[in-house]
Amino acid sequence: MIGLNEQISDPGGHVIETATLARRVVDLAEDKQAYDIVMLDIHRLSTIADFFVICSGDNERQLRTIVEHIDEVVQHEFQLNPRIEGEVSSGWIVLDYGDVVIHVFSPEQRDYYRLEQIWGKAPPVVVVQ
Repeated sequence: MIGLNEQISDPGGHVIETATLARRVVDLAEDKQAYDIVMLDIHRLSTIADFFVICSGDNERQLRTIVEHIDEVVQHEFQLNPRIEGEVSSGWIVLDYGDVVIHVFSPEQRDYYRLEQIWGKAPPVVVVQ
């Protein structure tokens, strides 16, 4: 599939495939019981990123845990620091790693913003219910 071999470099100059990072984020979200996890390949539709990972958590504590776990492990394994937008209390947090953008939602905010519908032409690469 086109886009799955796109690459980024960490601060040390090591090459990372964006799909590898996105798939790792899916696993990390799953580790913390995130649900309705979807990895979308958006590279043909937009220049803002190659992949979106979208997931949900039931409450502020779980949202915080998901975000912190992803951030800590990605920093450790890939030496990447995201730009983080949003607050746990808002129900929508975005971790932006450049070509991989993670959206962590409360069920209410996910239903309200419906990113999967907005990006409906993007093929899902991974879906975890």
